[in-house]
Amino acid sequence: MSNSPELLAALAIVHDPELRRPITELGMVESAVLSQGTATVKILLTIAGCPMRSTIQDEATAALQAVAGVQQVNVDLGVMDPQQRADLRESLASRRTPFSDPSSLTRVIAVASGKGGVGKSSITANLACQLASQGLKVGLIDADVHGFSIPSLMGISQNPTRVDDMILPPVAHGLKVISIGMFLDSNQPVIWRGPMLHRALEQFLSDVYFGDLDYLFLDLPPGTGDMAISVSQLLPNSELLVVTTPQSTATEVAERAGTIALQTDQKVIGVVENMSFLQLPDGTRMEVFGSGGGAKLSDSLSQQLDYPVQLLTQIPLEESVRVGSDEGRPVVLSSPQSPAAFALRELAGKLDQRPRGLAGRSLPMAF
Repeated sequence: MSNSPELLAALAIVHDPELRRPITELGMVESAVLSQGTATVKILLTIAGCPMRSTIQDEATAALQAVAGVQQVNVDLGVMDPQQRADLRESLASRRTPFSDPSSLTRVIAVASGKGGVGKSSITANLACQLASQGLKVGLIDADVHGFSIPSLMGISQNPTRVDDMILPPVAHGLKVISIGMFLDSNQPVIWRGPMLHRALEQFLSDVYFGDLDYLFLDLPPGTGDMAISVSQLLPNSELLVVTTPQSTATEVAERAGTIALQTDQKVIGVVENMSFLQLPDGTRMEVFGSGGGAKLSDSLSQQLDYPVQLLTQIPLEESVRVGSDEGRPVVLSSPQSPAAFALRELAGKLDQRPRGLAGRSLPMAF
């Protein structure tokens, strides 16, 4: 019996939770038959232990129940054979966004700092979540291999799914996330040297299926070490966003993270001053870590790089940022009305002002 066009049309709205594309487009629907009011469908999962099998089954059932004339739904879950998985990998590989290609429309932003403890990772997570909440396609790579924290900040406990040699990253708050922490048992340390760090980033970029993205964020480790150099080599079109606190010591160290752009030919798109002040109940501001560091860093980088490097925002010191981070729900989502969330939304708006299109790009032409 041939497949029902009505059932296939209904299943086209069901997306694989990891690949973020319709199951009909991915070749996951083996059969879809409607007979005497009963819809019988067989869906092929990418792997036997697919962690999202119940989600796919529930969403397929709900979509089929909405079809006129359907009184009963039977959804059977199978598993792709090796050839079907190979065909899937080939179709996905042909659609991967080449992030290192100069013609790529994905904007790659590496978030850097001179020292640890300035809130770089939480800012990265919040920016990614905010842009994803605006309907943009966003990916996030935790490139801080030795000090990874993105899985915890994003509330991710799920491991990536492997389809042979392809890795499907977990999806959290509408964006795709990958971190070395997702491949480790418990909280074991990563004791790697430069070449292994470079290879880890290379695998994240080549083996992880992100699909077409508007933005790819990288949470860099503090300083100007191996990973910062690897990012400039593997992603020559990437831009740097430098995070500091108002403290003069932090600013001096952050300057080094920014001026690495002189050697790597990356562009520094701006400075973010975090923990700028603490708003007291009487309305006054306590400058816990001093003042003026962000503006000083902005001026210094502008002079050394010979182009304007703006202080994009000053984010206040708030308990809500810590609470959201501990709960795995960044503050732009957990406490959107807070001053810190407002500053982060303002920052995301400034980053998203650059148009992403084909204007000024050379296109291949065939005659």
